[in-house]
Amino acid sequence: MGAMAQPADRTVHALLQSLFQNGVRHFVIAPGSRNTPITIAATAPGSPFKVWLHLDERSAGYFALGIARQTGEPVALTCTSGTAAANFVPAAVEARLSRIPLIFLTADRPPEARDVGASQTVDQVGIFSTHVKWAVDLPVADAGAIADLERYAATVGARAAAASLEAPAGPVHLNIPLREPLVDADSETLPFDLGAVEVRRSVAAPATPTPNEIARVASAVSGRRGVIICGPETNLPAAAITSLAKLLGWPVIADPLSGLRAGHHALDAIIDRADVLARERAFTDPATPKMTIRFGAQPLSKPLNTWLATLTDTTQIIVDPAVAVTGGWRDPDMRTSIAVAADPGAFCLRLLESLDAHSTARPEWLALWVEANAAARTALDAAIASLDEPFEGQAVVDLAGALTEGSTLVAGNSMPVRDIDSFFPTMDRAVRIVGTRGASGIDGVNSGAAGAAAVAAGPVALMIGDLSFLHDVNGLWPIRRHDLSLTVVLVNNDGGGIFSFLPQRTSMPARFEEWWGTPHGLDLSHAVVLHGGRHAILESGPTSGASAAIGDALQRPGLDVLELRTNRDRNVALHQQVWAAATEAVRHAVVAARA
Repeated sequence: MGAMAQPADRTVHALLQSLFQNGVRHFVIAPGSRNTPITIAATAPGSPFKVWLHLDERSAGYFALGIARQTGEPVALTCTSGTAAANFVPAAVEARLSRIPLIFLTADRPPEARDVGASQTVDQVGIFSTHVKWAVDLPVADAGAIADLERYAATVGARAAAASLEAPAGPVHLNIPLREPLVDADSETLPFDLGAVEVRRSVAAPATPTPNEIARVASAVSGRRGVIICGPETNLPAAAITSLAKLLGWPVIADPLSGLRAGHHALDAIIDRADVLARERAFTDPATPKMTIRFGAQPLSKPLNTWLATLTDTTQIIVDPAVAVTGGWRDPDMRTSIAVAADPGAFCLRLLESLDAHSTARPEWLALWVEANAAARTALDAAIASLDEPFEGQAVVDLAGALTEGSTLVAGNSMPVRDIDSFFPTMDRAVRIVGTRGASGIDGVNSGAAGAAAVAAGPVALMIGDLSFLHDVNGLWPIRRHDLSLTVVLVNNDGGGIFSFLPQRTSMPARFEEWWGTPHGLDLSHAVVLHGGRHAILESGPTSGASAAIGDALQRPGLDVLELRTNRDRNVALHQQVWAAATEAVRHAVVAARA
């Protein structure tokens, strides 16, 4: 390496080279002064990284998260000192809870500039608190110990990449104090030398259940009435889970973010209308399971979770490789009977090996679930098709019909993801549905979708509400900058539509509209034009051609925003109308089956 380069340049190069050697391929840069050595290194001639620029640190964090979620690989991102680092915190929170591997490289002032009123200096050591898996404040580069510091930086890079991936995956924080001068004549010409300092750290193998655990579970589930529940999670083993369900004779409740709603695995036992089924006691009474096995986080359906929480006599099993570590316990209703710290795929394989044909529940158990689910689906479809006014659930149906093999759907929070849960059907197409359900915030959704579009092999669609869209308008900036393609289905009910389902809408109507309804009164097409996109109004209804319009947009390069305008009050009434039709159909189906 160039002997005349600044010590900071050499240690930063050693760090970045180690990150690449340990699996980091994408590097997101938010511009600034203090992180100049990091930016120069990441963009140097011969740099092995795919580098992405973003103007806004908060959006950049979610953009990186979208890339990491799509690829399953750790993504590095850097910013300057001060509030720039603080703007990474929301993405760190989401990455920690969603188990997404990110590596934050925050440039900082050297120790002598801290706590003395220096400009653009805040306390960055520990700024992410418990929202990262590991954090380190690197030493300031010193010419007198450069060889040791290079080796140390390489070791930190290896540890950071491995820590971000080990179960549960998540973010790490490398705080890098840098003294001036931040650049000199040799900085820009310092080459990457991937063989100069090499430190590799292997990621721990997936956790395997013990023979005693498998024997205990096999004895508990064999021949009993049970349900497999698949909550939000990245890369659940769909084929293994559905094979286990087939042997047990159990239904599989598939949250839309579980990866089991769509794909080429067995779909005959997939329950995609659990949100409706859980509302109808005529179904839940005979459908009460003796056992449940859950993979992934808690499902997003409130009616389903409320019902499951009442099952005090049901043995509820959670399978999660991280249940024994911080951030791994995901049981907010405290109903877990058995927690197995194991990789879901390994668990299914071992349990399948321990069961036999006598382990299957009586066939009428699965039939009860499948037939009720079919009745709910048919009734919902018919109720939606009968409407002659805009309905937000129709947008999900239209979008589902437009998604082709290999597509990705990013689900916005609040109403969009709940409508996707209620109305997105099971389909024999490799369509990936993802969302930021770790902290379930409305921030960074545009940015995460842009990140997905940066690396996805097929078309990417985003379904989002108007407040969430406004919250992250800056997140659209990378679409034109990096020549990406994204189709946005924007549901605009002029405010916080999900709050209209809360009791304060009727209990305090005089105050509700200002403080919860929050109408913004903005023409959102201007934001689309600002970012070089195309905007169109999306019609609603089974004969509107909306699905074809979405399909056409998915095939075009660049940014398309198709806006469906609805009324919040009517939205509540229409949801209640279609849910009532579906629950009535379920009631009749159960009564007929038991007659």
